[in-house]
Amino acid sequence: MPANAKVHLQYGPYDSCGRVDHHTQRLDGVKNVLAIDGHEVILEEIDDWNVVQLMVNGEIVFACDIRQLDFGGDGKLDKLCSEARTKVHVAF
Repeated sequence: MPANAKVHLQYGPYDSCGRVDHHTQRLDGVKNVLAIDGHEVILEEIDDWNVVQLMVNGEIVFACDIRQLDFGGDGKLDKLCSEARTKVHVAF
């Protein structure tokens, strides 16, 4: 994937401290590792609970449970963030 690609980061609501909403704190790591590579990350709320999806060129290249991502942080030590980064790089 060329640098400066548009990556649509779609995320659904999940329960955090008894409040179900579209929280973005667990997305910080994914956003960071993709931004470091020069990609433009576009956040999009979806209705599916507990879901994170990365879409490149209209195709979902990565998906996981949002609750499995590390809370906050830069994503460099999060294995799911590394996997997401790799999936974006091999997308075409």
